[in-house]
Amino acid sequence: MSDLFDDLENSHSEARTSYRARSQAGRDERARVRRKRRLRTALISFVLVMILTAAAVVLLPRLFTGGSTYDYAGPGTGNVTVTIPAGATGRQIADILHEAGVVATAGAFVDAYTADSRASSIQPGSFTLKKEMSAAGALAALLDPSNKASITVTIPEGFTTWQVYERLAAALSVSVNEVKAAAAGDIGLPEQSGGNPEGWYAPLTYTFEPGTTPTHALTEMVAARVQGLRNLGLDPSAWQFTLIKASIVEREGYANTYTRVARVLENRLVDNEQTHGFLQMDSTVLYGVNKTGGVPTRTELETDTPYNTYLHAGLPPTPIGSPGAATIDAVLHPEAGDWLYFVTVNLDTGETKFASNLDDHNRNVAEFKAWLAANPQK
Repeated sequence: MSDLFDDLENSHSEARTSYRARSQAGRDERARVRRKRRLRTALISFVLVMILTAAAVVLLPRLFTGGSTYDYAGPGTGNVTVTIPAGATGRQIADILHEAGVVATAGAFVDAYTADSRASSIQPGSFTLKKEMSAAGALAALLDPSNKASITVTIPEGFTTWQVYERLAAALSVSVNEVKAAAAGDIGLPEQSGGNPEGWYAPLTYTFEPGTTPTHALTEMVAARVQGLRNLGLDPSAWQFTLIKASIVEREGYANTYTRVARVLENRLVDNEQTHGFLQMDSTVLYGVNKTGGVPTRTELETDTPYNTYLHAGLPPTPIGSPGAATIDAVLHPEAGDWLYFVTVNLDTGETKFASNLDDHNRNVAEFKAWLAANPQK
């Protein structure tokens, strides 16, 4: 019996020993797995730190010089208008181009800007560029004046207000009524104009930015006229009279006769036994009936308007158009002479004959009528 109990006891002891061994082995295995996991985690963390460190070395400087420098490769497609404000830095220009879709990244343009010594000469204004351009291509486009997206309007000498309004409306893509409404507001007319803008729009070529309003454009035209008169040293009290006379010379004369036509005006304004202060200018009569050229009919000559200088002595109340620099100069420096009359006897060549008495003038008028009879299409 004792052997049996010994065998059982030994069996139980071996079982306990085996269980403890297995438990220890399990703990050892779990510890080994944990150590392996910690090693793997440490290795992954090390690799990630190295990657992030390398990325930081490359990218952190870009945070201060424009960010990513991904760039488009081609010349771009389509068109887009961008406006570069005065005093814009390279970074500001880069942001404008990036937001407009011109360059892929602001950083690419900053790099191109920094590398090109000409970049600082980029002029402010609106430009027509393409979308998805290379940064270098965008920079070159901004340096090319032909890419300026500006509106050019030329006002010829002699244009009346209604002709100015029609041309400006077409250029700004607005209605003529919008331009007229702007003209009725504050456009900087001087007191001498009496509130009437006729003659106060300087005949020049103007360049406007896209989106320019009629008010802004007309104000610039008036300002150019005022500045021009100031540059001549004219007393402001003489501004309106000078413009009135010059506008008549502009309509009546040719470049080679301006100074003599200006002298005729001065001579006729003096009350004398031949003219009694009447200018008797066809151009003023035509302006009064809303025409800008031609020969007035008998009905038009008899139409009573403030501009009919056959019926009213002295100067008309306002200019009859926008005189240019040449006619203003002619009015200020008329040629010496006693002429009281003139008539263009050939509308093709512009030949003009001057006379100091009515008999000679009538002979010249007869010559003109003969030319008209021979050229009825004129």
